Amino acid sequence: MLSSDFRASLWTMKIATYNVNGVNGRLPVLLRWLKQARPDVVCLQELKAPQEKFPEQALREAGYGAIWHGQKSWNGVAILARGDAKPIETRRGLPGDPQDLHSRYIEAAVRGVIVGCLYLPNGNPAPGPKFDYKLKWFDRLTKHAAKLQKSKDPVVLAGDYNVMPTELDVYKPENWVDDALFRPESRMAFHKLAKQGWTDALRTLHPAERIYTFWDYFRNAWPRNAGLRIDHFLLNPAVAKRLVSAGVDREVRGWEKSSDHAPVWIELKDQGRRPSTKLRKVTE
Repeated sequence: MLSSDFRASLWTMKIATYNVNGVNGRLPVLLRWLKQARPDVVCLQELKAPQEKFPEQALREAGYGAIWHGQKSWNGVAILARGDAKPIETRRGLPGDPQDLHSRYIEAAVRGVIVGCLYLPNGNPAPGPKFDYKLKWFDRLTKHAAKLQKSKDPVVLAGDYNVMPTELDVYKPENWVDDALFRPESRMAFHKLAKQGWTDALRTLHPAERIYTFWDYFRNAWPRNAGLRIDHFLLNPAVAKRLVSAGVDREVRGWEKSSDHAPVWIELKDQGRRPSTKLRKVTE
């Protein structure tokens, strides 16, 4: 007889997003979590590693194939897939600004789902050039997302959005009113994106629950549960109807030498079809 966990794995697809805050320095934590949680697809942010220093071999030995967009010391995104379901890269970088060399977006088809992995700019201090860049990047993401919405394929946009959409998503919101992650412009940009028809997976299943995905290393934030919800899953209608569950592996934040983020995950009914669009790698 099949165990309930094994039967469930036959019918669901688990996708996770995790800002690792340095993929090589925190590789033991990442590998421990992968072994424990066994997600089918993982979006990673803040690799902080150049292209040639990504730990591809260690992840392959852990059972995951990967594509990645690295950058020395900063940024960096990757998509992992467990087992034989290798990510097929469809885009590297957002369109709209060929001068933007930051490694913040990568996209792939995995098991019938288009997955966009993103690391949106922080934007502090605000106002200022960094905040202007954040809003421009947000606008480019919104325009690209509109094109993805027109597809009949299941699409998931996952990652560190560096924005708290509502007061429920931040500990003591009055302390964050001038921060780039909570300024009205950032929140309006997130809601403008969502109004295209994207479903905020975690908030949809937990509408009134105070859930955090990030706890700063400073001011004793983790023990006090003084957190933020800045890591999000946005689902288009083709995949939102398959949403079964969503959560945060918050205990990982408390592990030794862990990231200041915790992994966030969703589970989908695994009934997707292969994307109908012709897949091609796009670099811009």
